Amino acid sequence: MKLNDVVTWGRSFQEYRNMFLLSDDELQKPILGCSDGPASFNAELTKIGGKVISADPVYRFSTGEIRKRVVEVCPLIVSEVSKNRNDYVWEQILDTDHLIKARMDAMELFLTDFEQGKSTGRYVEASLPDLPFETDAFDLALCSHFLFLYSRHVSLEVHLNSMKELCRVAKEVRIYPVVTLEGKPSEHIVPVISELKKDGLYVSLRKVKYRFQKGADKMLVAKRQVMHTSDGTSQGKGLNLY
Repeated sequence: MKLNDVVTWGRSFQEYRNMFLLSDDELQKPILGCSDGPASFNAELTKIGGKVISADPVYRFSTGEIRKRVVEVCPLIVSEVSKNRNDYVWEQILDTDHLIKARMDAMELFLTDFEQGKSTGRYVEASLPDLPFETDAFDLALCSHFLFLYSRHVSLEVHLNSMKELCRVAKEVRIYPVVTLEGKPSEHIVPVISELKKDGLYVSLRKVKYRFQKGADKMLVAKRQVMHTSDGTSQGKGLNLY
């Protein structure tokens, strides 16, 4: 992996709350943020007592290297957004100046937290579809702006294997968005949902509060169906992995 190939663009804790409809109770559970990049979700949630691990291949690089790439990428992304401003909803984010400030503030929080967080295991160098975590390590796994968004570059096979891996390490998985960079529903969404349902998972699309890219108003939720046993206890029905 080369850092020059990475789009380092981080979102804030509040944006994660809106993208994934995270409740106060859910924020107290063990959470995995997959493909978090330079988002400030980990730093901000940790500060208020949350238990979160972020996984991303970009974490192999140093703070200085990531900061340099952030500075390089920012004007390129803002230029693209400005040229295609009709593809965005300018309500929660008001204009390009607001966008720059929101993103740079979030990424600065990440950069300030990165070395300390990496030393304590909160930032883990890892990439889908192979994660270095135990089965059921997390109550909730979140994946922002990777799966489905980059459907032209990431195959259906990788999507399926990534979803199964996320469902292995977490009891519930939430993916946002489910549209491509062009704002169209991902070609992978239907076969992914079909395959997960075959594996015994409950899968749904839910409206979210986050609004920026037009058409990106839903997340995919995959979780194990709870089966009640004769003794009154409940068990989660997992994936048929073997």
